[in-house]
Amino acid sequence: MALFRRGDIWWYEFLFARQRVRESAKTTSKTVAKQAEQNRRRELERGFNGVEDVREDRVRTVKAVATDYLEQYCLRNKSGVYARYAVGHLTRQLGKMMVVDVTDKTVTEYQTARLKEGAAPKTINEEVGFLLRLLGESGDPIRARLRRQKMLKLAVRRQVGKAYTPEEKESLLAAAKAARSPAIYPALMLALNAGMT
Repeated sequence: MALFRRGDIWWYEFLFARQRVRESAKTTSKTVAKQAEQNRRRELERGFNGVEDVREDRVRTVKAVATDYLEQYCLRNKSGVYARYAVGHLTRQLGKMMVVDVTDKTVTEYQTARLKEGAAPKTINEEVGFLLRLLGESGDPIRARLRRQKMLKLAVRRQVGKAYTPEEKESLLAAAKAARSPAIYPALMLALNAGMT
Protein backbone atom coordinates (compact mmCIF):
# COMPACT_ATOMS: atom_id res chain seq x y z
CA MET A 1 0.00 0.00 0.00
CA ALA A 2 1.20 3.47 -0.83
CA LEU A 3 -0.28 6.90 -0.38
CA PHE A 4 1.07 9.82 -2.36
CA ARG A 5 0.03 13.33 -3.30
CA ARG A 6 -0.49 14.95 -6.66
CA GLY A 7 -0.86 18.62 -5.95
CA ASP A 8 -3.18 18.86 -2.94
CA ILE A 9 -5.05 15.59 -3.66
CA TRP A 10 -4.07 12.26 -2.12
CA TRP A 11 -3.88 9.09 -4.24
CA TYR A 12 -3.50 5.45 -3.23
CA GLU A 13 -1.80 2.56 -4.95
CA PHE A 14 -1.79 -1.17 -4.16
CA LEU A 15 -1.65 -4.60 -5.80
CA PHE A 16 -4.78 -6.71 -6.03
CA ALA A 17 -4.90 -10.09 -7.78
CA ARG A 18 -1.59 -9.21 -9.48
CA GLN A 19 -3.07 -5.99 -10.83
CA ARG A 20 -1.90 -2.52 -9.85
CA VAL A 21 -4.73 -0.30 -8.59
CA ARG A 22 -3.89 3.41 -8.63
CA GLU A 23 -6.77 5.80 -7.95
CA SER A 24 -7.44 9.26 -6.61
CA ALA A 25 -8.94 9.40 -3.13
CA LYS A 26 -10.38 12.80 -4.13
CA THR A 27 -9.45 14.33 -0.78
CA THR A 28 -6.84 16.61 0.70
CA SER A 29 -6.82 14.63 3.96
CA LYS A 30 -4.27 11.82 4.36
CA THR A 31 -6.47 10.10 6.96
CA VAL A 32 -9.49 10.08 4.66
CA ALA A 33 -7.30 8.85 1.78
CA LYS A 34 -6.07 5.94 3.90
CA GLN A 35 -9.68 5.01 4.75
CA ALA A 36 -10.68 5.34 1.07
CA GLU A 37 -7.87 2.93 0.11
CA GLN A 38 -9.05 0.39 2.69
CA ASN A 39 -12.66 0.70 1.49
CA ARG A 40 -11.62 0.27 -2.14
CA ARG A 41 -9.57 -2.84 -1.29
CA ARG A 42 -12.51 -4.31 0.66
CA GLU A 43 -14.86 -3.55 -2.25
CA LEU A 44 -12.53 -5.36 -4.67
CA GLU A 45 -12.22 -8.36 -2.33
CA ARG A 46 -16.00 -8.67 -2.01
CA GLY A 47 -16.48 -8.46 -5.77
CA PHE A 48 -13.68 -10.97 -6.38
CA ASN A 49 -15.22 -13.44 -3.92
CA GLY A 50 -18.82 -12.98 -5.08
CA VAL A 51 -20.06 -11.11 -2.03
CA GLU A 52 -20.26 -7.70 -3.67
CA ASP A 53 -22.57 -5.20 -2.02
CA VAL A 54 -24.27 -3.29 -4.82
CA ARG A 55 -24.72 0.00 -3.01
CA GLU A 56 -25.54 2.04 -6.07
CA ASP A 57 -28.73 -0.03 -6.54
CA ARG A 58 -29.82 0.55 -2.94
CA VAL A 59 -29.44 4.34 -3.07
CA ARG A 60 -31.40 4.75 -6.31
CA THR A 61 -34.96 6.00 -6.24
CA VAL A 62 -37.90 3.69 -6.82
CA LYS A 63 -38.66 5.66 -9.99
CA ALA A 64 -35.18 5.04 -11.43
CA VAL A 65 -35.29 1.33 -10.61
CA ALA A 66 -38.84 1.10 -11.99
CA THR A 67 -37.75 2.66 -15.29
CA ASP A 68 -35.00 0.06 -15.70
CA TYR A 69 -37.33 -2.75 -14.63
CA LEU A 70 -40.00 -1.73 -17.15
CA GLU A 71 -37.46 -1.56 -19.96
CA GLN A 72 -36.29 -5.11 -19.21
CA TYR A 73 -39.86 -6.35 -18.67
CA CYS A 74 -41.07 -5.03 -22.03
CA LEU A 75 -38.14 -6.68 -23.82
CA ARG A 76 -38.93 -10.08 -22.27
CA ASN A 77 -42.75 -10.01 -22.44
CA LYS A 78 -45.08 -9.58 -25.40
CA SER A 79 -47.12 -6.83 -23.80
CA GLY A 80 -46.04 -4.37 -21.19
CA VAL A 81 -49.32 -2.44 -21.04
CA TYR A 82 -50.43 -3.72 -17.63
CA ALA A 83 -46.89 -3.49 -16.24
CA ARG A 84 -46.72 0.18 -17.28
CA TYR A 85 -50.10 0.79 -15.63
CA ALA A 86 -49.13 -0.93 -12.35
CA VAL A 87 -45.63 0.53 -12.16
CA GLY A 88 -47.06 3.94 -13.02
CA HIS A 89 -49.11 3.87 -9.81
CA LEU A 90 -46.04 2.75 -7.86
CA THR A 91 -43.88 5.59 -9.15
CA ARG A 92 -46.66 8.10 -8.53
CA GLN A 93 -46.89 7.06 -4.87
CA LEU A 94 -43.32 5.96 -4.07
CA GLY A 95 -41.18 7.33 -6.93
CA LYS A 96 -39.09 9.77 -4.87
CA MET A 97 -38.35 7.21 -2.14
CA MET A 98 -34.95 5.50 -2.15
CA VAL A 99 -34.96 1.73 -2.57
CA VAL A 100 -33.12 1.26 0.72
CA ASP A 101 -35.98 3.06 2.54
CA VAL A 102 -38.72 0.70 1.30
CA THR A 103 -39.91 -1.46 4.21
CA ASP A 104 -42.88 -3.62 5.20
CA LYS A 105 -44.57 -0.47 6.51
CA THR A 106 -44.10 1.22 3.12
CA VAL A 107 -45.96 -1.65 1.44
CA THR A 108 -48.87 -1.62 3.90
CA GLU A 109 -49.15 2.17 3.67
CA TYR A 110 -49.18 1.87 -0.14
CA GLN A 111 -51.99 -0.69 0.08
CA THR A 112 -54.01 1.64 2.32
CA ALA A 113 -53.44 4.65 0.06
CA ARG A 114 -54.55 2.73 -3.03
CA LEU A 115 -57.65 1.40 -1.23
CA LYS A 116 -58.58 5.00 -0.36
CA GLU A 117 -58.26 5.85 -4.07
CA GLY A 118 -60.82 3.13 -4.84
CA ALA A 119 -58.48 0.59 -6.42
CA ALA A 120 -59.58 -3.04 -6.29
CA PRO A 121 -57.70 -5.39 -3.92
CA LYS A 122 -56.64 -7.64 -6.83
CA THR A 123 -55.12 -4.64 -8.63
CA ILE A 124 -53.25 -3.56 -5.49
CA ASN A 125 -51.92 -7.11 -5.02
CA GLU A 126 -50.55 -7.04 -8.57
CA GLU A 127 -48.92 -3.64 -8.01
CA VAL A 128 -47.29 -4.82 -4.76
CA GLY A 129 -46.00 -7.87 -6.66
CA PHE A 130 -44.38 -5.57 -9.22
CA LEU A 131 -42.87 -3.45 -6.43
CA LEU A 132 -41.28 -6.43 -4.69
CA ARG A 133 -39.96 -7.81 -7.98
CA LEU A 134 -38.38 -4.54 -9.05
CA LEU A 135 -36.71 -4.24 -5.63
CA GLY A 136 -34.82 -7.46 -6.45
CA GLU A 137 -33.12 -9.20 -3.55
CA SER A 138 -34.15 -6.51 -1.06
CA GLY A 139 -37.80 -7.31 -1.85
CA ASP A 140 -37.48 -10.96 -0.80
CA PRO A 141 -37.25 -10.38 2.99
CA ILE A 142 -40.12 -7.86 2.82
CA ARG A 143 -42.25 -10.44 0.97
CA ALA A 144 -41.39 -13.13 3.53
CA ARG A 145 -42.19 -10.95 6.55
CA LEU A 146 -45.49 -9.73 5.09
CA ARG A 147 -46.48 -13.29 4.15
CA ARG A 148 -45.72 -14.44 7.70
CA GLN A 149 -47.89 -11.61 9.07
CA LYS A 150 -50.61 -12.45 6.50
CA MET A 151 -50.41 -8.89 5.16
CA LEU A 152 -48.82 -9.53 1.77
CA LYS A 153 -52.07 -9.80 -0.16
CA LEU A 154 -55.38 -8.09 0.37
CA ALA A 155 -58.47 -10.30 0.46
CA VAL A 156 -60.08 -10.57 -2.97
CA ARG A 157 -63.83 -11.01 -3.45
CA ARG A 158 -64.72 -14.39 -4.87
CA GLN A 159 -68.03 -13.40 -6.44
CA VAL A 160 -68.91 -15.82 -9.23
CA GLY A 161 -71.41 -13.67 -11.08
CA LYS A 162 -74.98 -12.52 -11.22
CA ALA A 163 -77.92 -13.68 -13.32
CA TYR A 164 -79.93 -10.83 -14.84
CA THR A 165 -83.70 -10.75 -14.54
CA PRO A 166 -85.73 -10.15 -17.74
CA GLU A 167 -86.39 -6.58 -16.58
CA GLU A 168 -82.66 -5.92 -16.07
CA LYS A 169 -81.91 -7.31 -19.55
CA GLU A 170 -84.50 -4.97 -21.08
CA SER A 171 -83.06 -1.93 -19.31
CA LEU A 172 -79.54 -2.94 -20.44
CA LEU A 173 -80.71 -3.19 -24.06
CA ALA A 174 -82.49 0.16 -23.82
CA ALA A 175 -79.36 1.83 -22.45
CA ALA A 176 -77.24 0.18 -25.18
CA LYS A 177 -79.55 1.50 -27.92
CA ALA A 178 -79.30 5.00 -26.48
CA ALA A 179 -75.48 4.86 -26.23
CA ARG A 180 -73.32 6.96 -28.54
CA SER A 181 -71.28 3.99 -29.72
CA PRO A 182 -73.04 1.85 -32.34
CA ALA A 183 -70.98 -1.21 -31.28
CA ILE A 184 -72.42 -1.53 -27.77
CA TYR A 185 -75.89 -2.82 -28.75
CA PRO A 186 -74.65 -5.61 -31.11
CA ALA A 187 -72.00 -6.66 -28.56
CA LEU A 188 -74.60 -6.86 -25.82
CA MET A 189 -77.02 -8.83 -28.06
CA LEU A 190 -74.22 -11.27 -28.87
CA ALA A 191 -73.41 -11.69 -25.19
CA LEU A 192 -77.06 -12.23 -24.23
CA ASN A 193 -77.76 -14.72 -27.02
CA ALA A 194 -74.51 -16.64 -26.68
CA GLY A 195 -75.02 -17.28 -22.96
CA MET A 196 -72.17 -14.97 -21.95
CA THR A 197 -74.24 -13.00 -19.42
